[in-house]
Amino acid sequence: MDTTITQGDVRVAVEDPAAADVLALLQEHLDDMFATSPPESVHALDVERLRVPEITFVTARDAGGALLGCGALKAHDADLGELKSMRTTAAARGRGVARSVLGFLLDEARRRGMTRVSLETGTEDYFAPARRLYARHGFVGCPPFADYADDPNSTFMTLVL
Repeated sequence: MDTTITQGDVRVAVEDPAAADVLALLQEHLDDMFATSPPESVHALDVERLRVPEITFVTARDAGGALLGCGALKAHDADLGELKSMRTTAAARGRGVARSVLGFLLDEARRRGMTRVSLETGTEDYFAPARRLYARHGFVGCPPFADYADDPNSTFMTLVL
């Protein structure tokens, strides 16, 4: 696996999510998810659930090493991957960080021979930028997948690779 890509001043690499700055970003992510969605509709993972073999966790950092964002690819089986924990720091929004992380994770899914990558995100206005990002990259709406159930607070999207 190619574990690092650099696009402009953004370096995306496989990293352990237990780094201190990553833990802070993941906690911010969880806090926002619980602030914007009912608890039963929050599907964000904590650090321990991101440190399992079926998940590839990546960070985006600038040339100086400052954390810009993160994301993960969860392998459900040989064909299906799921995007998890996509998050950009507030200071890095609008710089293409999410696009770089998404590109890395989609390339990794293709490298593994997956035929589809799916995701769950919220329906609230807070999640509109995420839905737009995924739609710009070819994701389309789909029914719940894997172990998800239909939920009025969830939008499901998929991309055939």
